[in-house]
Amino acid sequence: MAYAQAGDAGNGLRRLRRVWYVRFSREMQWPEGKAFAFTIFDDPDSQTLEGGRETYAFLRDSGLRTTKAVWPVRGPREPSDHGGTCAEPEYRAWSQQLQREGFEIALHNATLHTSTREETIGALEKFREYFGAYPVSMANHYYANEGIYWGDARVSGPVRLAYNVLTRWKNSHRYFGHVPGHPYFWGDLCRDRMRYVRNFAFADINTLAACPMMPYHDPARPFVDRWFACSEGSNVQSLNRRIAEQEQDRLEEEGGACIMYTHFGHGYTGSAGSLDPRFRDLITRLSRKNGWFVPVSTLLDYLGSRNSAGTGRRIITPAERRSLELRWLAHKIRFGTA
Repeated sequence: MAYAQAGDAGNGLRRLRRVWYVRFSREMQWPEGKAFAFTIFDDPDSQTLEGGRETYAFLRDSGLRTTKAVWPVRGPREPSDHGGTCAEPEYRAWSQQLQREGFEIALHNATLHTSTREETIGALEKFREYFGAYPVSMANHYYANEGIYWGDARVSGPVRLAYNVLTRWKNSHRYFGHVPGHPYFWGDLCRDRMRYVRNFAFADINTLAACPMMPYHDPARPFVDRWFACSEGSNVQSLNRRIAEQEQDRLEEEGGACIMYTHFGHGYTGSAGSLDPRFRDLITRLSRKNGWFVPVSTLLDYLGSRNSAGTGRRIITPAERRSLELRWLAHKIRFGTA
């Protein structure tokens, strides 16, 4: 019953949000006369060099430029995943080639396991050495306990209590990247060296409709300069549902913006390296539309220039944050992800 009530509340909030967004979107104009915006933020979990090359070559040839997160180093302890890192010369050279081709390289914490402050500092310096600057955007790695405002720190008040009950308290006080004095603290570095951090995911291709205030600053979480939301697509099946033909058409009709969250290492390529045919067909169809296909930070910079009186970020209100938290919790109850 509680789950059903949460779902009903989520549906009501989505309807109210849709009415607000339709009014807002009438004023949205995309660069170059484009009708909508679309991009992808790809976490490196389980991504091999061979599979990644296949996927990104297809995106490149389709005219899309998206964002690929990396682990700058391979740490000394037991990894949480078998994905590649920039410590491997061939993987690093490939990531640098993607950057030269116009893809954004972002951060997914220091490595495949929890890192101390000193290890994170070292990883950020390696990132700058490899890519010429500190990362502009990042997403927390679930298995890295130096996550910034992650786990139950993502939400507030009664929503935090509901989240902890839903997750059986396994993420309560688990992440410490934002806790000064803790060995895993690096919040000051995140604030000073990065512009955007990913947070809430929603089951809607139109991310901007779900979070029209992004990129936003949350004064209650001062170690992140600006937050952004994303559309749920953690694996190939989820992403294919989210960008199905009717969803693409709706994104175009609404003049919206989609930031897809995914892991290209989760089912996109088969054992022979072949790309999932449904994903290939959907991206090919999408690429033929009049979309603005740019990396995540480029899209967020543009949104920030339009919705924040020229400051590049908007200060979120408590009411706006409560709405985001409630709708995200409803999403998590339904999908159990992100």
